[in-house]
Amino acid sequence: MLRLNRMTDYAMIMLTALAMRDEALVPSAILAQHTQLNQTTIAKIGKALVRAGIIVAERGVNGGYRLARPASEITATQVIEALEGPIALTACVEGAEDPCATQGGCFLSGHWNHVNGAIRGALDEVTLKSLVSSAHMIFSQTGPASQASYQEVPLQSKKVN
Repeated sequence: MLRLNRMTDYAMIMLTALAMRDEALVPSAILAQHTQLNQTTIAKIGKALVRAGIIVAERGVNGGYRLARPASEITATQVIEALEGPIALTACVEGAEDPCATQGGCFLSGHWNHVNGAIRGALDEVTLKSLVSSAHMIFSQTGPASQASYQEVPLQSKKVN
């Protein structure tokens, strides 16, 4: 079974929240309230996403996180690789760190690259913008009560020029 780890799932939640704020710098405390993730988790994920160039972090009293580029330019592949490393279904896929022990006698060697490429291609088609659009659709269908509760937490973010 293919499954993303929990931190990758949380990263997508965090990025979706940031994308909904456009280019705004969002403090980690506000981000934690909106995503229901604790600040330690936000910091850990933030570090990996900053290292990958997906978000920017600014320290200090007026600090926070924002997307490093438009949501339309951030793909699911980039997020997954930032948190989990290269996408590789088996050890014999090109670029794998540890080669397969049965490489010499395996008839499938090299063929997994085709499958891996198809999965990677599908994930490259999923952008953060498309996920945010879906989230907006779900949010708008939940009704005024849910919208009101979402807006109760004040957004103390500032626009970055």
